[in-house]
Formats: sequence, structure tokens, C-alpha cells
Amino acid sequence: MPKHGKRFVDSVKEYDETTLYPTEKAVALVKQLARAKFDESIDVHMRLGIDPRHAEQQIRGVILMPAGLGRTVRILVFAEGDAERTAREAGADIVGSDELVGNIEKGFTDFDVAIAVPDMMRKIGKLGKVLGPRGLMPSPKGGTVVQPEDLPRVIDESRAGRIEFRNDRTGNMHVSIGKASFTEEQLLTNFRALMDEVRRMRPASVKGQFVKKLVLTPTMGPSVKVDPFEAVGG
Repeated sequence: MPKHGKRFVDSVKEYDETTLYPTEKAVALVKQLARAKFDESIDVHMRLGIDPRHAEQQIRGVILMPAGLGRTVRILVFAEGDAERTAREAGADIVGSDELVGNIEKGFTDFDVAIAVPDMMRKIGKLGKVLGPRGLMPSPKGGTVVQPEDLPRVIDESRAGRIEFRNDRTGNMHVSIGKASFTEEQLLTNFRALMDEVRRMRPASVKGQFVKKLVLTPTMGPSVKVDPFEAVGG
């Protein structure tokens, strides 16, 4: 059993860990429970009623959080020639081609979002083993493989709060919706935008309850259970 600190133990005493709270109450509680000396992330964790072995039940999408994410986003773009110039002018933090691919093969992953133009995919395909497990591999489905003319828009969206989400191999999904310093309204806005998108993506082949478990948690604090029927219709 993990041993929790005094702050964590004291926090647990202030609410009922077994209660399924409505969204607004859960958001208020999770802000109250974020007591670390840094600005904690507020994350959503959900268990989905999917079979992740089936391709048609994979949940993967992109959302632009209406209230942003409250953090600095370091953006990398795989591009060369005119596309490289476009990416630099649009404000990408790291831009490159062959040399950049080589650096990543050696272990460089000091960035939050990776974007690529289609011509670069033949060069970066071998980076899947490095970037894939970190959720950084550019992909058309994730909206991070784009035409050069779309680079400014995607770079701006990434910096403003664009986030990719997908289920893991156990059918769970984990998404950040902001920071503890956000207002309750900002967190609610992002949470509801995420739930609306998750609801929209429910596979037709999924029967019964789609979201089986839903919790909100600060980085260093305990989790608050959210009523999935109230939040997303089950």
C-alpha cells in the first residue's frame, strides 16, 4: 500500500470518497483539494465501456479546450524548405528535418506537441517507438499531420489549448482540463467540452454503459468521483 503524506490524508477527511458527485460539486471539491505548493494540473480519468482490442471501439480525438490549459506548450514541427520557414514564422519552438529526427532517435523529447507536414512522414515513421508511448507521434487522425498552409492555425491552436486524447490499451482515458488556479467556471467549461466530445464519439457497437467510472483529481491530491450519468449520460 502506498503511504500518503499528511496533507493528502487530511484532505480525504473532508469529503466522501464513495459518493458520486454532480459535476459542479466535483469541480469545487477538486479545487479545494489541490493544496500543493505549485499550480497542480486538474485531470479527468475515465474507464470506458469499450473493448480496446476492436479497432471500431477505439476512442481518439482532438479538442480545443475553450478556457485553455494554463501551461506553456513547447511545439515541435517536422518540416523543411518553405514549410520550415512557415513553421518558424508561425512561432514553432523547434523546427527541423533529418538532424531533428536523429536527435529524437538519441532520446530528445523536450517538447509537448509534435506536428509534421505529409512529406516528412517517410522520415519520421521510424520514431514511432520513441514518440508513440509518449503520445507525441504526429498522425492524421490526431490532426498533427497537416499541409504547410495549415501550420499557422494548428500551431496557434496547440498553444491555445488544443489537446489530443485517446484510450489506452486497458480502455481507460486520461485528459488534463486545466490548472488548480483556474476558476471553477473555466474548469467546468473545459470539462463539459470534453464530455460533449466523448459523448459524440461513442461507438455504435458499444452496448450498455459507455463511461463506467469518472473521476477528477489534482496532481498531488485525492480523486473525486463524478456521476457519469449526470456528466455524460453514462
